[in-house]
Amino acid sequence: MRIIPGLAACLSTALIVSSVAFAQGSVRDVVSAGSLVRFPDAAALDRFGRRIAREMRSYGVESEGGVPLLAPPPPIQLPEISVPLPNIAPQDYAPSDAASAAAEGAAAAAVEYLQSPPAPESITNTQVAGVDEGGIVKNAGDYLVVLRRGRLFTIRTGADALAPADSIDAFPPGKANAGDAWYDEMLVHGDQVIVIGYSYADTGTEVNRFRIGADGSLTYRDTHHLTSSDYYSDENYASRLMGDRLIFYTPVPMAWNDWRDALPTMRRRLPGGRMGAETRLMGAQDIYLPRTAFERGIGPDILHTVTSCDLAAAQFTCTAQGVAGSWSRSFYASQTAVYVWTEQFAPWYLDNGEEKPDPARLVRLPLDGSPPGAVNVSGGPVNQFSFDEDAGDGILRVVLRGDSYGDAMWASRISGGETGLLTIPLAAFTRGTGELGSETLRKLPDPGGEQFENRFAGRHLLYSATQYDVAGIEHRLFVVPFGGGAISRITLPHEAARLDVLGRDAVAVGQTPGGGLGFSAVGLGAEPAVESTFILPGASEGESRSQAFFYRADPGSNGDAGTLGLPIARRVGRGGTGYYGMSAAILYLRRDARLLSEAGQLSASDRAPPDDRCVASCVDWYGNARPIFMGGRVFALMGYELVEGTLAGGRIAERRRVDFSPGS
Repeated sequence: MRIIPGLAACLSTALIVSSVAFAQGSVRDVVSAGSLVRFPDAAALDRFGRRIAREMRSYGVESEGGVPLLAPPPPIQLPEISVPLPNIAPQDYAPSDAASAAAEGAAAAAVEYLQSPPAPESITNTQVAGVDEGGIVKNAGDYLVVLRRGRLFTIRTGADALAPADSIDAFPPGKANAGDAWYDEMLVHGDQVIVIGYSYADTGTEVNRFRIGADGSLTYRDTHHLTSSDYYSDENYASRLMGDRLIFYTPVPMAWNDWRDALPTMRRRLPGGRMGAETRLMGAQDIYLPRTAFERGIGPDILHTVTSCDLAAAQFTCTAQGVAGSWSRSFYASQTAVYVWTEQFAPWYLDNGEEKPDPARLVRLPLDGSPPGAVNVSGGPVNQFSFDEDAGDGILRVVLRGDSYGDAMWASRISGGETGLLTIPLAAFTRGTGELGSETLRKLPDPGGEQFENRFAGRHLLYSATQYDVAGIEHRLFVVPFGGGAISRITLPHEAARLDVLGRDAVAVGQTPGGGLGFSAVGLGAEPAVESTFILPGASEGESRSQAFFYRADPGSNGDAGTLGLPIARRVGRGGTGYYGMSAAILYLRRDARLLSEAGQLSASDRAPPDDRCVASCVDWYGNARPIFMGGRVFALMGYELVEGTLAGGRIAERRRVDFSPGS
């Protein structure tokens, strides 16, 4: 089962920066990269490893070899500090000409990535346009490809068809320990189907590739194994696809006095199950360390790696960069860069409170291959939706909470403390001094809960919070306009457990006090307000994943009219004592003249689930239901069923369905 790591407390202070001279380490040992330093060669990293070993021995620890490499570090209790966040008025930023040129170059490179090959219509509710996320269903021309319970399935939809085409194990043929792996994310690139999984038996990330034929047939191609710890997040996705480039995040336990064995490697699976020779994805010069950690002789436990693979190459080739930090993290990918936030860190072998921890950091790794940069922060984002890069304005916006633990495992489900909106000039990540200069940290109203939701929509930030197991509280949604201005406080008749984009506006979804499921369309005009609310009695959300929601705007409507879909669970029994099926149906709502109304439901069969003889990844961690809008057609994926509907006159009706379960 998935195991949540220990969580460290997080300081609730204002944004901080540091710029101090090198003290314990020699200047020749590192190359400055703003507030990060880079090791120029293996000898320099060896010297740093010996420093760490000496430090550990002074505390009675012989070596890092005694630390379980694939387990999280023991939790470190830090003193709680409560300092109010400053409320600084928004300012205009004037990044340097060099920084502006770098940002323009990164944006141009990202556009180039997105141009080849031509991508099929996206059926995934992605956070960033043009940046596909690993998921459980993808469009591949005339076929839908579904990843479920350790298998891949293709279903023909072209030429007005709806029929199963093929299926195959999502793992290598003859893999003996497949039951110890989770195959969670899938992407399609041309005729390649890529499955990302994590193997506990092999202690690493698996990248399995398959070919999809013109007839929908699936053929195993190859497997590459990368050393890593579990990348799982209850809310985030580890993999992204931009043009020919496959990008994914993985954490790697770092043993500084034996760093060569700790660095991520890639091995190709050979016929018969043997593994080929190891290829290191990075060298000493690809490791970045916070400047203050180097100066103080602190070796963070985790190397947060971002791996980039060329899917157009004849051979599967990858490179990686890594930034050392704490176990806690958040991961966000824009069209120009990958961002990794890590919490403050203190070595596990120090006594509690003996030494001030190294601060939390937000690291930017540009996709054009230029060196990463970092800024020091306090508090932290809750999940990937706490980020919004605006390359046109040259800024990154981040929502921070005073007590936040990132999105590893289930950590994003609980956060607290003060809330602020941080605006960072992209130039701040690459300044040689590492100092931020003119930054904005705007204090935001307290949402009053620990289950925090946030989403950027248009030129606004929306956020809300709910308190677990507390009845009778007021559900408030806060709408923050960019560039200053009044913050709107909107009272909702239901929780805001999901926030998403609705064309030019937004939608909040959550439970009502009476046990129904509420949808509120929020207009984001000059005075944001709820324009329409729809409540479905006796129902709840069937899935919490971001990709479970989809809004399809009508052509030419600017999003003011369209159809949304969301998996639901239906309440059964007297007094509403239980729910039938976590994805019993897909609910469709119409938005016409900016008003919500029910279009209907496409429901799963009431029959008992088939015996699929599952051998791997037998829990739907990423859900099993999706609304699908493709061309002029509407589908509902629910378990092993794909139901097609027809939408006419604002109502949806079932047209046909197919069962693609194994053996059907």
